Amino acid sequence: MMMNYQHKALALGKWNNLTFMEQMANIGSEVERTISWSKKNADYSRQAFERALELLDLTIADKKNLLRLKELARLREVLADYFLFDNVYNSSDKKWQDYFLAFNYAARIKA
Repeated sequence: MMMNYQHKALALGKWNNLTFMEQMANIGSEVERTISWSKKNADYSRQAFERALELLDLTIADKKNLLRLKELARLREVLADYFLFDNVYNSSDKKWQDYFLAFNYAARIKA
């Protein structure tokens, strides 16, 4: 079954050319949009979250990240818990912003 990707060019392989830090920083950008839109427009927030999950799924599928699979799968679980379910892990907007900020910084300095 073929998914209908919102990030079509990335899904066709360009995503795999990014470093892990760049991939995570991009996911973080969509999570930031999810948070930002949650206060203004629930539909836009949901769309941003769907994009974040799509990018996370592409990161999980990227073979260079195989050793990070457990962490990435847990990240997906906890993100879904926070934005879609009961927040049993007690996440917060600030915790997610802080988590992804480190990747954004690392990607900018080419770590």
